[in-house]
Amino acid sequence: MKIPSVHLHIGHESRTSGSGGTRTHIHPVTGKALVDVPLAGPEEVELAVAKAEAAREGWRRTPPEQRGAMLYRLAELMMEKKGEFAEMAALDGGTPLMQGERGVETAASWTRYYAGWCDKLTGDLLSTFDTRGEFSYSVPEPIGIIGIINTWNGPLIGMGMKVTPALAAGNCVILKPAEITPFAPELFARCCKEAGIPDGVLSVLAGTGEAGDAIVRHPKVRKISFTGGPITARKILTAAAEQIKPSVMELGGKSASLVFPDCDLQAAAERAVFWTIGCLAGQGCALPTRQVVHADIYDEFVERMVAIAKQFKVGDPMEPGVMVGPVISAAAVERITGMFDRATADNACTFLMGGKRAGGDLANGNFIEPTIMVDVDPDHEIAQVEIFGPAVAILKFETEEEAIGIANNSEYGLAAYIQSNDIQRVHRIAERLHAGGIYVNGGFQINSHTPFGGVGISGFGKEGGKAGIDEFLHYKTVTIGVGAPIFGG
Repeated sequence: MKIPSVHLHIGHESRTSGSGGTRTHIHPVTGKALVDVPLAGPEEVELAVAKAEAAREGWRRTPPEQRGAMLYRLAELMMEKKGEFAEMAALDGGTPLMQGERGVETAASWTRYYAGWCDKLTGDLLSTFDTRGEFSYSVPEPIGIIGIINTWNGPLIGMGMKVTPALAAGNCVILKPAEITPFAPELFARCCKEAGIPDGVLSVLAGTGEAGDAIVRHPKVRKISFTGGPITARKILTAAAEQIKPSVMELGGKSASLVFPDCDLQAAAERAVFWTIGCLAGQGCALPTRQVVHADIYDEFVERMVAIAKQFKVGDPMEPGVMVGPVISAAAVERITGMFDRATADNACTFLMGGKRAGGDLANGNFIEPTIMVDVDPDHEIAQVEIFGPAVAILKFETEEEAIGIANNSEYGLAAYIQSNDIQRVHRIAERLHAGGIYVNGGFQINSHTPFGGVGISGFGKEGGKAGIDEFLHYKTVTIGVGAPIFGG
């Protein structure tokens, strides 16, 4: 297939170069260079903010039905170009085509959902003549210019989760996608223009760290939404604090799935393997990478997982039937295999499958063998730190109390999972799990209508549901006195 060119998008203006220089995109499947990506620096950020400032009032005053129509059209364009977006995901990060297409469907569903909110944003009316002699109402208003710093894993989904609610609320957006996944953001920017999003309302600037810092520190950028890791988040929060600038932080997780004997074992095992090894080669923030399994079914569950994992085809994401693609970079391979090596040296687990880089025909790419670990030390790095590769740790428990303790033994708190058909148990345990979302028997993590976000070092703020659009609004209260005496009489 032809490799598309990549641009910086300052509003509707496309540029083939930027003050941040260039970055060569290496295909994670072959290790070969694909394209030079132009990078924005502070100069392009300043231009994008100026364009957004010029467009801000017009976009805010655009009738909400018109904003909604543009976003509905954007969702249609995503679906019309589903195959192309899936190919871009394969070029970006090695996502298998089937998973890439599912990602497009997810992003389009978020876009349609928030398109529907455009004409439904209302405040409250408070009539209190009898006690205070006042008439009050509140009005939802867009915040202004939003800086969005998106991650590289599932970039189109991230744009659906972040950009579309910000636009639906009437804000302008400066989007900094990850420079290591340039193709999906390029196609997204072109779709937004084709959908009728006005010039200046959205800029898409892959860029340097200096560009990200310029977005965060710019006084006309009123809020930041970031998806990534805690190290970068702390830098953003430090810079934002200087201006008392609010933010949304989605920072990953080390999620536990509690598996009880009364669940459908085969279905639970299939979900466990897909969501940790198959989905994005394990490179997802909310994936249940710690399977916490009751002792009575532990051996059987492990056997089922191994049998399923052995059926997962690893290879080029463009090939039919491939379920596990590469990880994002050679550096990621070194980081992941380093974690495996330290776990082996520390006797922190036993590898039933994998635990090393893939060889043979896959040796030149960024491939990790599907990895299943048992007898895992719950306090070791391998059970405490995100691996972000096709790997799952399986731990054993005897009692509910022990299972809850293992699940909550983490600084993260993004997601938790329960596999059980005992509804009383589900409610009892869900109340005690330290996580932003609890997903039971296959419940999907990122439905557009449900709030998604974490606690602890998984961050704060919500994406999804009304809470997700409220993140990009502020509510102004207007209180009118009706002339009643202040002190009576």
